[in-house]
Amino acid sequence: MPTPGHENEGYRRLFDRDGLTFGAGFPLTGANRSTPNVAEEIRLAKHAEAVGFDGLWARDVPTYWPKFGDAGQTFDTWPWLSHVAAHTDDIALGTSSVVLTLRHPIHVAKAAATIDRLSDGRLVLGVASGDRDPEYSAFDVDREERGRAFRERYEAIRTVWREEFPTIEGEWGRLEGDLDVVPKPTTETIPLLPTGNSRQSDEWIAEHGDGWLFYHLPERTLESYLADWRELAGEKPFSIAVRVELADDPAAEPEPLHLGFHAGIEWFRDYFRRLEDYGLDHAIIGIQNEDREAALATFADEIIDEL
Repeated sequence: MPTPGHENEGYRRLFDRDGLTFGAGFPLTGANRSTPNVAEEIRLAKHAEAVGFDGLWARDVPTYWPKFGDAGQTFDTWPWLSHVAAHTDDIALGTSSVVLTLRHPIHVAKAAATIDRLSDGRLVLGVASGDRDPEYSAFDVDREERGRAFRERYEAIRTVWREEFPTIEGEWGRLEGDLDVVPKPTTETIPLLPTGNSRQSDEWIAEHGDGWLFYHLPERTLESYLADWRELAGEKPFSIAVRVELADDPAAEPEPLHLGFHAGIEWFRDYFRRLEDYGLDHAIIGIQNEDREAALATFADEIIDEL
């Protein structure tokens, strides 16, 4: 069963209905090595909201490591989502995902609760243990201890949201009951979705998470993951990220992309229908077409509205 007290406006927008919902992942302009055009990003964010997407997702990439291949949306997660919140109305705002091992939990708790308040409860927090090896030494974090660090920071964030003047201790530091962290979020706790394995067992994620956020998986693998997840977590939501490049030919068969596909809209419609039948709750779409405005509209008209 879902954890009580976490279902804010954003969580309900994404998950409080039958069937599959869709979000769009920043950078919407595709600029993932340089600073994206802010006005264009916001214009496309408003466009995605208008045509029917239910979420906008921002990545958390503190540094640029060329060997990895990209720098996320380059802007820091918190001020960026604050800016997006000010220019949108009802769409959920998500992180995919905040790297807890590289951030102090008090900073995360305060920043996330601030965004949640400024957006009237629209924030859903994907959280992760990190995947860029040089960042651990840059932040003086023991890479081999990141699983434990993730758990302790995760619990600390939950605690400072739920309690006033909490007493808690971890490898990050301690609170001794004489300090509070404000503001508190709009609900007892902002929804937390562990991402990937986060160096944790499936059982831990099912018990402690408000859902599970995963990368793109082969279809049969995803079907198996979803079946196992339902056994462990009941109706808690499962989400994935998928890169989508729409072919000019609506009937074009799929060609693999990194973490996604190039295919015609007809194939994508059938594909997402199958994922919905497997029990997938939400898909974060990374549009790869050069004309992203048109591709977002086509995806909404041909897939979101149809499903």
